[in-house]
Amino acid sequence: MAVERCWPTMDLLRSESMQLVQVIIPIESSHRAISYLGDLGLFQFKDLNAEKSPFQRTYAAQIKRCAEMARKLRFFKEHMTKTGLLPSKRSATSNDIDLDNLEVKLGELEAELIEINSNNEKLERSYNELVEYKLVLQKAGELFYSAQRSAAVQQREHDVHNNGERPIDSPLLLEQEMMTDPSKQVKLGFVSGLVPREKSMAFERILFRATRGNVFLKQSVVENSVVDPVSGEKVEKNVFVVFYSGERAKSKILKICEAFGANRYPFAEDLSKQYQTMTEVSARLAELKTTIDAGLAHRSNLLQTIGFQFELWNLLVKKEKYIYHTLNMLSIDVTKKCLVAEGWCPVFATDQIKNALQEASVDSNSQIGAIFQVLQTKESPPTYFCTNKFTSAFQEIVDAYGIAKYQEANPSVYTIITFPFLFAVMFGDWGHGICLLLATLYFIIRERKLSSQKLGDIMEMTFGGRYVIMMMAIFSIYTGLIYNEFFSVPFELFGPSAYACRDPSCRDATTAGLTKVHATYPFGIDPKWHGTRSELPFLNSLKMKMSILFGVAQMNLGIMMSYFNAKFFRDDLNIWYQFVPQMIFLNSLFGYLSLLIIVKWCTGSQADLYHVIIYMFLSPTDDLGDNQLFIGQKFLQLLFLLSALVAVPWMLFPKPFLLKKKHEERFRGQTYALVDSMDDPLDIDSHYDSHKREEFEFSEVFVHQLIHTIEFVLGAVSNTASYLRLWALSLAHSELSSVFYDKVLLLAWGFNNTTILIIGIIVFICATVGVLLVMETLSAFLHALRLHWVEFQNKFYEGDGCKFHPFSFALLGDEDE
Repeated sequence: MAVERCWPTMDLLRSESMQLVQVIIPIESSHRAISYLGDLGLFQFKDLNAEKSPFQRTYAAQIKRCAEMARKLRFFKEHMTKTGLLPSKRSATSNDIDLDNLEVKLGELEAELIEINSNNEKLERSYNELVEYKLVLQKAGELFYSAQRSAAVQQREHDVHNNGERPIDSPLLLEQEMMTDPSKQVKLGFVSGLVPREKSMAFERILFRATRGNVFLKQSVVENSVVDPVSGEKVEKNVFVVFYSGERAKSKILKICEAFGANRYPFAEDLSKQYQTMTEVSARLAELKTTIDAGLAHRSNLLQTIGFQFELWNLLVKKEKYIYHTLNMLSIDVTKKCLVAEGWCPVFATDQIKNALQEASVDSNSQIGAIFQVLQTKESPPTYFCTNKFTSAFQEIVDAYGIAKYQEANPSVYTIITFPFLFAVMFGDWGHGICLLLATLYFIIRERKLSSQKLGDIMEMTFGGRYVIMMMAIFSIYTGLIYNEFFSVPFELFGPSAYACRDPSCRDATTAGLTKVHATYPFGIDPKWHGTRSELPFLNSLKMKMSILFGVAQMNLGIMMSYFNAKFFRDDLNIWYQFVPQMIFLNSLFGYLSLLIIVKWCTGSQADLYHVIIYMFLSPTDDLGDNQLFIGQKFLQLLFLLSALVAVPWMLFPKPFLLKKKHEERFRGQTYALVDSMDDPLDIDSHYDSHKREEFEFSEVFVHQLIHTIEFVLGAVSNTASYLRLWALSLAHSELSSVFYDKVLLLAWGFNNTTILIIGIIVFICATVGVLLVMETLSAFLHALRLHWVEFQNKFYEGDGCKFHPFSFALLGDEDE
């Protein structure tokens, strides 16, 4: 079904307007209707059968069928993976495939593949057994041949000395021995086979102990490892021949062979029979090899045929199982002719859902169309933000803290700018920013190809946040230009420096200082500051004050967002008894500090701001003296101090009492009703029961407000101090970059040796990438994340909502269920 996506008109600040709807679908069109809604992906179903177990639901049998087909598809995928085949990624539609036909086809293919595997396993086992048998014939034949040859030589030597008299200790297995008197012959039996090489020593010791030394064991090492017929794994083995006398010894040997996993094979003493057996085994091996190759080719062709349509079948089975899971959430009407569904959908998607239901009725030839009606409810709707591939990563950062309450102000609107900016304040270096930008541009340019591939956990995370990293890199280039640092090296990009040495030799540059010869450097920090004795005090002062200004500004933004939330939800209490005192308290203290910083920068005053703020609390009536920055500062300080003191009880006391009063007024007089308006006087009781008075615990409300007030007052101090991490991490990043440049790259350059220079460049690149571009990036990211979650969002963001989880086939992905 072709779906025309109608995007909403609401911006990202508030979640989409949601509605609870009821859909009555005829049985004959229910499957197709749910399928079309899954293609649309804008309807979240409620489970109307929550009290039933999965086996008691209507479509349990169909889900079982789909699970069985999914098992068969996993079976096919395992074999394709083993053989190195990949499923075809061709695009196709599943409208022409029937589920019943697919079930039959998958069953036939599974039976055929199982039969092929079974035959192949039997053939491979026979082949491996024959390979071992051939090795036994070769190695044991060599043992017997060498024994016979040495016995014949000894016999001839013995005949020369003893005129044909045969001693008792004549060599065994001599062919002439068969012609002697049977009553005087000592007949020995033997067992031959292969034993794993790692068990050969233990095998020999156990044989010796079990038979008390009445056996003769001969072993021969097999050079190459062989495939064991039982386990199918390659094992290094030895060929053995055990000579014994008596049936008791034979039974012991057979048991020991079985215990050690030794494979036994028959062996004939007659040379002609050995040659005949060897010929038969070789011919049989050639036949089996041909048969096995033909079976493997047949299996490969079958798996290729399956792989060509695997993705199509897998998607169809997943969709069907998903559809039946959803149908099980619907309740059946008493007439059993229709299904009743309830769920949430965005208001803007109403027409699309109606069109999908109507199209499903037409396509299924249903006589009756589906009924769509909106329900009234006091239940809190789920939260749904329409995001794209750029905004989704920033929304995930906010959602990791908590899902926004329905139509609560969304922090991600501001996070898109403030998060990468605060990161860049700590990571300010336009050389490092360019490296980050190039890395993330690689992901962005190849995002279509990379999105369809299986990446590792770390790469998957990096790829998912590629647009966040891009914004962080762009802002890092901007702040790096302000800091005038390119791998800690300053450049005169925007004009000449405003300062110069007092004489051409610059001998007194570090003692007497520099003199101003040009206009102020137009953008950023003057490059002459770098490397001077006052660089660190100057940058410390600048970045520390800048961090406080950014922190106070962002916290004020958070409190302003609480005002817009209260205004949107028409909560006047939060406006007058939370927003107003919070703004007064924060700006009376730290807003005033920010004002002093700006005034000091503008006037060039030498006032000590530490002294001003500390004695504002300790001695507010004392004269400021040299620390006075402007006229009326003392009066303003007293006003701000009194305002901050008044704001604390303003936050604490009025709200609990007003909530109690509001609660009492809400339930006042609701137990009264006109007698004429009710048919039965007993309805008065039922009317009262249906609006039972909610309990109002004043102590709980007051304690909660007390905790909230203490948290804000203490948090105003701690949160402002927390923003000093911007200064600390920026300084650390700058100093680390300077150390790597001065102590590695410049040091290697000073040796005037090519080898040392190459080593120095390699060390500098590794240190820059490993420490500054990886570890420092992660560190600055986590600190920026903390500033947003704790210092910014706790001013207005509740984050106790429920996320909108629509029924959508797009969420199936490539994951196996």
